[in-house]
Amino acid sequence: MTAHAVAGRLVEFAHALREHGIAVGTGETVDAAAAAEAVGLADRERLREALAASVLRGAAQRPVFDGVFDLYFPTAHGTSETTVDEPATPAQLRDQLLDALVAGDDARVRALAATGIDLFGGYGAASGGQGGQGTQGTTGEAGGNGGSAARLSGWSAYQTLSEVRPQALRARLRDAIREARTDGLDGEPADALADREAAAGIAAFTDHVRAEARRRTAELRGRDRIARHAVAPQTDLVSFTSATAEQFAEMRRAVQPLSRKLATRLAARRRRATRGRIDLRRTVRRSLATGGVPMRPVMRRRRPGRPELVLLCDMSGSVAGFAQFTLLLTQALSDQFSKVRSFAFVSRTDEITELVRAGRDEPENLADRIVAEADLTQVGMSSDYDGALQTFADGWGDVLGPRTSVLILGDGRTNGAPPNLPALRAMAERARHVYWLNPERESSWGTGDSEAHRYAREVPMFECRTIRQLSRLVTRLLPD
Repeated sequence: MTAHAVAGRLVEFAHALREHGIAVGTGETVDAAAAAEAVGLADRERLREALAASVLRGAAQRPVFDGVFDLYFPTAHGTSETTVDEPATPAQLRDQLLDALVAGDDARVRALAATGIDLFGGYGAASGGQGGQGTQGTTGEAGGNGGSAARLSGWSAYQTLSEVRPQALRARLRDAIREARTDGLDGEPADALADREAAAGIAAFTDHVRAEARRRTAELRGRDRIARHAVAPQTDLVSFTSATAEQFAEMRRAVQPLSRKLATRLAARRRRATRGRIDLRRTVRRSLATGGVPMRPVMRRRRPGRPELVLLCDMSGSVAGFAQFTLLLTQALSDQFSKVRSFAFVSRTDEITELVRAGRDEPENLADRIVAEADLTQVGMSSDYDGALQTFADGWGDVLGPRTSVLILGDGRTNGAPPNLPALRAMAERARHVYWLNPERESSWGTGDSEAHRYAREVPMFECRTIRQLSRLVTRLLPD
C-alpha cells in the first residue's frame, strides 16, 4: 500500500470506530498514523497493538476495535505460512482442529477456520470457487462494479459452523487436553481445567470463522457496509429489544460497575443541590463589610431528602429484557433512594419488589421468575395498558406522593386496547415526577398499535434503547 492509501485507510478505520461508539478524533487519528509509520505494515499483530494503544480508552472497547481492525487491515490473501491438508468432510476438519487445539497452534486453527469457510461457507457465486484463489476473482470483480453477484454472494460463518459443528469436539478435546496438560492433577480440578481450556479453544475457532467470513464478505460488498452491520457494537450500545442471549449476559455483568459509576454521579448532584437560591437579606448584610458591594453572595442551604422511586415495568415480549436490566440497575442503586418499589404488568399490575431484591443474587432468570410468580395476566402475554394502569391506580395509588418519582418502562403498544389516559394523568398529578422510558425508536412511536405519542403528551417520554441512553437518563431525570 502507498502512503496515501494507508492514510485513507486509517481515516476510514477511524470513521468506522466512531460509528461503533468509540470516540476517535483528529488527534487520535494522527497518533494512529504516527504509530503505523513507526511499526510498519509487515507485522499485522504489531500494527494492531500500536493502533489500539493510540485510539482506545478502555478494555471494554477492545472487542469492537478488533472486529473493525480485521475488516480494514485483513490478513493478506495467500501469505499465510501455515498450511493444512484440505479435508474432504466436516469430520476430517474436526479431527485436524482437535490436533491443532491440543497442540495450542493458533496459526493452524486460523488456517482451518479459513479452510472451513472455503469448503462450507460460500453461497451464491462464492460457493463455486475452489477455496480462496477461486473466489478472489469473483470477489474483486463483483466488489468493483457492485453488480448483482455481490448482492447474492458471500460467505456465512453460521453455515460453516453448522457443517463443522465444533461443539461436537468438546468431550474429545477435554479428554485430550487433560491427558496432555494436567499431569499431577486428578479428579474435579483436572476436569474443570481441561473443560475450560476446551471451551476456550472452541470459542477461539468460532471467532476465527466469524472474522474470516466478515473479511471475505467485506471484500465483496464493501468494508463500510459490513463494519456497520456485522461488527457487534459495544455492550452499552446494544439495543435492548434486539440483544442476543450472550449480549444480555454481558449487560447483566455491566450492572454492578455501572451502578457504582451512576451512584457517584447522583451523590455529586445531591451535594451540589444543597446550594439553593441566594439569600438576599444575608447577602446585603454581608455586603456592608465591602462598601455595599455583594462580593460573596450567601446561598440558602437546602436539605433535600432522598427521593422515593417507583418503577412500573411492562414484562411482555422483547420489552421484558429492557425492564429486567433496568430493575437490576435501580436495585443496585437503591442506597440512593429512601425507598424503591417495583411493579410489573402485562394486562394487570402486581408488586415485585421482593422478587427483584432476591434477584440480585441470581439475575439470569429474573424476568422468567417475575412472569411465573407475579399476577400479571389472565390470558396470554400481550400487554394491555388499560388494565395495567387501572389496576395500579386501584391497588397502589397511595404509594405516590410529593417525594415520589415514577419511571414507566414500556413501548406503549396497547394491542388495540384503550390507552387509559385518565389513569396516567392521575399518576402524574399525585407523584412529584413521572417519566416514561421507551425502548423503541422515537420514529416508531404512534405507528401500528403504539399509543406512545398520546402517552408522551401526558408525561415526558424518552427514547431509551441502550445502556448508554439509560445511564444518561438516570443521572439526568432522577431528582436531587
